Amino acid sequence: MTDLATRAAPPRDGALRRAVPALLGYAAVRALGLVVLAVWSAARDKSAYTLLTARWDALWYTRVADLGYGYEVRLPNGDVHSNLAFFPLLPWLERLLHAVTPLSYADAGFVVSLLASLAAAWGIFAVTDHVYGRRAGVCAVLLWAVLPVGIVQSMAYSESLFTALAAWSLYAVLTGRWPAAGALAALAGLTRPVGLAVVAAVWAAAIVSFGRGGGAADARVARAGERAPVASADDPSERVGASEGAPDASRAPGAVPRLLAMLVAPLGAAGYVLWVGHRTGKGPLGYLDVQAGWRNGFDGGAAFARFVADKFTSFPSALAGAGLIVGVGLVIWLYVACVRGRQPLPLLVYAGVVTALALCASSYFGSKPRLLLPAFPLLLPLALALSRLRTSRSALVVGGVAAASAVYGAFWLNGSGPP
Repeated sequence: MTDLATRAAPPRDGALRRAVPALLGYAAVRALGLVVLAVWSAARDKSAYTLLTARWDALWYTRVADLGYGYEVRLPNGDVHSNLAFFPLLPWLERLLHAVTPLSYADAGFVVSLLASLAAAWGIFAVTDHVYGRRAGVCAVLLWAVLPVGIVQSMAYSESLFTALAAWSLYAVLTGRWPAAGALAALAGLTRPVGLAVVAAVWAAAIVSFGRGGGAADARVARAGERAPVASADDPSERVGASEGAPDASRAPGAVPRLLAMLVAPLGAAGYVLWVGHRTGKGPLGYLDVQAGWRNGFDGGAAFARFVADKFTSFPSALAGAGLIVGVGLVIWLYVACVRGRQPLPLLVYAGVVTALALCASSYFGSKPRLLLPAFPLLLPLALALSRLRTSRSALVVGGVAAASAVYGAFWLNGSGPP
């Protein structure tokens, strides 16, 4: 298994230019989704903008931005829904943007998500391009855009912001920028509880790097982790291999940057969790009590398994149960493909933790596809397969899936929507 692929990154002045096709394709897919949502919502006499900015979790984030922490809802069954469950980086950004512009908090959340989704798309491209080449990078971004729940990327939710921070932290690890990796991991930890996945990826990469001795050993690891050859079906001469992006031994970090990354990475999540514990007076694990008020926790997937089993009590719901089993099987198959494809260790650790936390949460089963949205490394085997098709054929596939995704997103938000 490839543990870590540390190579020189493209020159900064060419990095954005290299990503332009991916970003344009991403913007086109998201624009299609928003147009279909607007038309569908208008036909149902609903506001598409309200669905994107002032429903479900978006309301909780704007309340934090406006009123701060301390708001809670007590339900008739005794459950307490506290806004302490929501990590602070998105509402902080909403408050900042509201303070310097005429935008409302909801408007600010929408703008932050739009910008963060572009940053996430760029980060996904950068990671995939670094490991597998430019063509696979473009395909990975487009696949992330056309996910059935891709409309969430345009909502005033924290998924896009978190994915952007996670992707760029992983890219920093892969290119040996350890202080940046740690700082971005800390910010990811201030965004969502699953920031733990980014911290784990940084720690795993740093520990492996220490184990291999660092310095010249990092260069040897880089040679072991060079990109696999990917041939373009349109241009057989477009290949990525050992001759490209050879490791730059002069960039091999010493122990201090790696230690600094390991120290900084958990500060965001740990700082917020400890603050919640102090505020609630329930000690370091007080955040778990807050989550329990939402009937959310980690039970190894037992509650989700019971939820799926209950679907088989009648014929119509049995079809939904079968669909859930197929979906979980597909996620597991993709992760196994990532392992067999020798993805760099940080990507495997990150995707594995995100997947485990999403599938093994004890509540909000309808949210699981949304919770899996940041696990973009799972898409890389599909991106590689798509990159080997002719451009006309891959465009047809992506276009068809993008249309279906846009229709589903509009149907979903005008129906049950993401809880």
